[in-house]
Amino acid sequence: MKYEQLAKDIIHNIGGRDNVNSLTHCITRLRFKLKDESKANTDVLKNMDGVVTVIQSGGQYQVVIGNHVPDVYAEVSTIGGFQADTGQDDTSNGEKVSLFNRFIDMISGVFTPILGVLCATGMIKGFTALLVALHVLTTESGTYQILNALGDCLFYFFPIFLGYTAAKKFNANIFIGMAIGATLVYPTLSGLTAGDPLYTLFAGTLFESPIHITFLGIPVILMTYSSSVIPIILATYVGSKLEVFFKKIIPSVVRTFLVPFCTLLVIVPLTLLIIGPIATWAGQLLGAGTLFVYNLSPIIEGMLIGAFWQVFVIFGLHWGLVPIVINNLTVMKFDPVLAGMFGASFAQTGVVLAILLKTKNVKLKSLSIPAFISGIFGVTEPAIYGITLPRKKPFIISCIAAAVGGGIIGFAGTKAYILGGLGIFGIPSYIGPSGIDAGFYGMLIGIGVSFILGFAIMYAMFQDDKETAKVTESQAPKTTIKIAQETIASPLQGTILPLSAVEDEAFSSGALGKGIAIEPSEGKVYSPVDGVLTSMLSSGHALGITSDHGVDILIHVGQDTVKLKGKHFTPKVKQGDIVTKGQLLMEFDIEAIKAAGYIVTTPVIISNTANFQDVVQTDKQAIHFKEDLITVLI
Repeated sequence: MKYEQLAKDIIHNIGGRDNVNSLTHCITRLRFKLKDESKANTDVLKNMDGVVTVIQSGGQYQVVIGNHVPDVYAEVSTIGGFQADTGQDDTSNGEKVSLFNRFIDMISGVFTPILGVLCATGMIKGFTALLVALHVLTTESGTYQILNALGDCLFYFFPIFLGYTAAKKFNANIFIGMAIGATLVYPTLSGLTAGDPLYTLFAGTLFESPIHITFLGIPVILMTYSSSVIPIILATYVGSKLEVFFKKIIPSVVRTFLVPFCTLLVIVPLTLLIIGPIATWAGQLLGAGTLFVYNLSPIIEGMLIGAFWQVFVIFGLHWGLVPIVINNLTVMKFDPVLAGMFGASFAQTGVVLAILLKTKNVKLKSLSIPAFISGIFGVTEPAIYGITLPRKKPFIISCIAAAVGGGIIGFAGTKAYILGGLGIFGIPSYIGPSGIDAGFYGMLIGIGVSFILGFAIMYAMFQDDKETAKVTESQAPKTTIKIAQETIASPLQGTILPLSAVEDEAFSSGALGKGIAIEPSEGKVYSPVDGVLTSMLSSGHALGITSDHGVDILIHVGQDTVKLKGKHFTPKVKQGDIVTKGQLLMEFDIEAIKAAGYIVTTPVIISNTANFQDVVQTDKQAIHFKEDLITVLI
C-alpha cells in the first residue's frame, strides 16, 4: 500500500491504462510503451513526489523512480492490470527473437503459475502412495479416497487449469481458455465411447480410430483429454487468434458476449475434430520417441541429465523438457527421462555442506547455512548463484556427483509416477502403483551417492582462497566501528568522465545521486566495496550494491542497454549475494554493444547521496578497476 497513490497518479498522468501498450522496468525507471505519448502529462510527472524525472527515448516513455522501482512497478502493474510483456512485440532492436527462445518463454509462461499447486498436489499423492506402501492406509479407506482425490484433482482437470494460464500467456480471455479445457474433460463425452462404433477410421494403422459420434456429419475422434497438455495449449493459442479476429469484426456494443460466443463455437468443434486428435497423436509419438532414446542406454541418459540439469536450470532450458515429462506421465503413466536429474539437488547440497564445515570465512559460512537448508528441500538457487557457481570448481564438482547419481538411477530403471515435490519431498514421487520396487531403491542409492560424493570431493579439495580468507572468525570484528569516510574503488578500467557528460538526463542532472562516469576499456565490472548485491536485473546491464557501511552504489553499463535484454552481458553473481571488494560481478562485450548502436559510458552513482556529508570524485583521467574512485564522507 506504500506506493498505491503514487502508482495511481502515474497511471492517470500517462494517459490512463488504455494508453499503455506494455510496461517493463529496469533498475531505476518504469519503461512504458504508450499508444500516444502526447496524452501523457510529462510536466506533472516530473514534478510529482516520488518521481525523479521523465525521459522519452527509443520509443519508450521512461518514468525515473530510483532504487525502489520494483515496488512501484508491482503496484502500477496491479492497479493498471498491466502485464510485463504483451507478447506482441517479437523484435528487439530490429532482430527477430529466435523460435527456440519464444518456445521457452511460452512454456515457462504457461507452466510457471501452476507449478506450486502442481507440486503440492503431487506431494499429497506421493505421500498417500507411501502410506499405502507402508500399509498405514488401504485403498478402500475413506481417508485414502479423499487424499487421492485431492492429489488427483489438478492433474485430472489439467486442461482447465492450463486453459487459464495459456490464455493469460496468449493475451486471450482466460475464461474462454478455461471453457475449452472444461469441454475436453466433460464426462459425458468420454462416456460416449461405450458400445459399438458407427465405423472406424484409419483401420489397420497406428491411428486407427473408432467413430462413435459425428458433428454436422463430420466424424469426431473421441480422445481421453484428462491430464493432457499439448491439445489445450494448441487449442488456446488458436482460440486467442480467433478472439482477436472476432473483436475486429464484431461491434463493440455486443462484443462482450458475442466474441466469446463466436470464439467458442468455432474453437471447440475445431479442437475435437482436428486439433485434439492430432495433438494427442503427436504426444503419443513424443512419449514413444523419448522412451526409445532412454532405452538405448538408460545409464548414459541418466548421467547426461544428471550432469547438465543444473546448467539447464541456469539458462532456463529445463522448461523445454517440462512438457515432455508431463506428456509422458499422461501417455505412459510414468516418466523415466528426467528421473536422472533427481540427484542434482542432493549433489549441490552435499557440496555446500562441505563448504559450510570447511570455510573459516564468516560471510561464506553465514551464506552456506540457509543455502544448505533450502537445498535439502530441493531449492538450490541460493547455493548455485550464491556459493558454487561464482567459485566454479564447487559447481563442477556438484555436476560430476549428480552425473554419477544419475547413472545409478538410470541403471536401476527408476521412474517418476508423479510430478511432485522437490528435494526430500520428491522421494514419494517414485513409488509406483505396485508399491516400492527396485527402481525406488535405485533412486535412494542414486541421491545418496550424489550427496556423499559431492560432499567428499568438496571437503577434500576446498580451501579458502585469498579473497574469501580475508575475514575469518578470529579476525571478524566484534563491534561495529563507525568510520568517518568510505572509499569506493573503481568497478571498471577506463577513462574518467564527468557525470554531466552522460547523455541520459536522469544521470547527468545528478537527480539519481552524485557520482562519476567511466568510458570502459575492458568489459568487466568488479565490486567496488565489500557488501551485498541488492539488485541485479535479468538483463544484466545494471546492478546495485550496498556496502557494509550503508553506501548504495549504482553501476549502469551504457545507456538504454536494457533493450538488449541481456544480450552481450554475462552476470557472474546473483541478487542477494554477499560480494567482496575486487570480486568480478559481470562481463560485457564492449564492441558488440557498440555495434548494436549503444554507447557503453557507465555512470557510477551513490544513490543515497543525501545520507552523507559529501561525495568526492577522483581527479584522475584514467583509472584501473582497483584504484580509488569516490570518497564518501560519512
